[in-house]
Amino acid sequence: MSVIVVNNNNFSQEVLQSDKPVLVDFFATWCGPCKMLSPIVDQLADEHPEVKVCKLDVDENQDLAQQFQVMSIPTLILFKDGQAASKVVGLQTKAALEQLIK
Repeated sequence: MSVIVVNNNNFSQEVLQSDKPVLVDFFATWCGPCKMLSPIVDQLADEHPEVKVCKLDVDENQDLAQQFQVMSIPTLILFKDGQAASKVVGLQTKAALEQLIK
């Protein structure tokens, strides 16, 4: 499954109302660590169909970043049943992210 781009318009439908866990990558286009993390997030989307993987640009969706207390990027939040279940901040390894989604 490919990565879904979420924003203020579709966040509720794609993330909060999802029937399976959702990993959201809060990023910015100018962020170096975000660029390094992006291919790892793409791999997770392809290799773990049991989890929906989304990306959210914090510059374009500041309200959502503020709502989920994203202070640094990249931040990845795993949502389960419409609630933020766990959060990691900073560049992560693929193995660390696979542990997060289990």
